[in-house]
Amino acid sequence: MSKISELDSETIDRVIEMAWEDRTPFIAIEMQYGLSEKAVIALMRREMKASSFKMWRKRVSGRKTKHIRQRDFLVGRFKSANQN
Repeated sequence: MSKISELDSETIDRVIEMAWEDRTPFIAIEMQYGLSEKAVIALMRREMKASSFKMWRKRVSGRKTKHIRQRDFLVGRFKSANQN
């Protein structure tokens, strides 16, 4: 498991980018970088301005696509029933 203090700035930037992406679940970040959801939240809190962090937390809290157990689908992209 990676510790936040061991991450280089390039990796931190990538983790932040993945955390901001709506379709990237926390489990993907954990598998790739060894950071749990709690560790990602701590990293975001440390690296972002307070207002940006609050906005991000409000957005991802309870978001189905960020939490694999809440997703309606497991693999691939969501496709609307209205699409061909």
